[in-house]
Amino acid sequence: MDGRTRGLLRRGRLCCHCLLLEGDRGLTLVDTGFGLRDVRNPEARLSSFFLTLLRPEFRAELTAVRQIELLGFHARDVSDIVLTHLDFDHAGGLDDFPRARVHMLAAERDYAVQQKTWMDRQRFRPAQWGSEPRWQVYPTTGGGEAWYGFDCVRDLPGLSADVLLVPLPGHTFGHAGVAVRQGSGWLLLAGDAYFYHREMDAERPWCTPGLRLYQTMLEKDRKMRLLNQRRLRELKQAHAGVVDVFSAHDIPEFERLSGRSAALAIDDGPTLRPSRRQRRAETRLNKSPP
Repeated sequence: MDGRTRGLLRRGRLCCHCLLLEGDRGLTLVDTGFGLRDVRNPEARLSSFFLTLLRPEFRAELTAVRQIELLGFHARDVSDIVLTHLDFDHAGGLDDFPRARVHMLAAERDYAVQQKTWMDRQRFRPAQWGSEPRWQVYPTTGGGEAWYGFDCVRDLPGLSADVLLVPLPGHTFGHAGVAVRQGSGWLLLAGDAYFYHREMDAERPWCTPGLRLYQTMLEKDRKMRLLNQRRLRELKQAHAGVVDVFSAHDIPEFERLSGRSAALAIDDGPTLRPSRRQRRAETRLNKSPP
């Protein structure tokens, strides 16, 4: 599965890679991973099929909301959530942020709520959607702008122009990447457009057999999934050093970008810069009379 766990009988490990963006208008979370309610009662919120197949390691300290709190923020500080798609392992934490608007492509919402097929009912879990009244959706086609060869890229009302929704259908019909400007370059969280870092190799793309089978099992449009993987490889090759492309589930990519083990909560990792809330508190303390 993961390309580094030795032995067929040993459990492989993936991660749920989320981003927290701090801006002038508050915090924006990109994907949520599993949430506290998933941890407390997984049988009520997730399908028995995926619980048996994946055996997620439910740890409250690794949920997005708990790690955000470790940075000195609160759930109410998250004003917006941008989703790559509505699969259970990306949308599980939505209910942990009761004030956040949720942004996604309209095709993702429209197809997920229909619950058409058996697999749809396993992967798209309405029990996780208490946030549905706050969903804001955007067309997949028409309008939008071009971004490094990708069309119909959406900037999101109320958010910085440095956060873009990039349509990448295939894994689901409304699947998207999320591009975030970082200095003079960009980060592109490609969601589940691919799962294994070597799929982005320009000359000899390769995926582990287990993840290749898993992607095939869940794909909604094989032609578009493979086309978008090729386009991501071309993007990475043509704009190396400008656009940093990474998957939602690849542990080596997570550890390279975060600088810590995927098995550790954020407070167990390297020293982090103080949050805006902490910096304000320090400023107040520094200005206080002796």
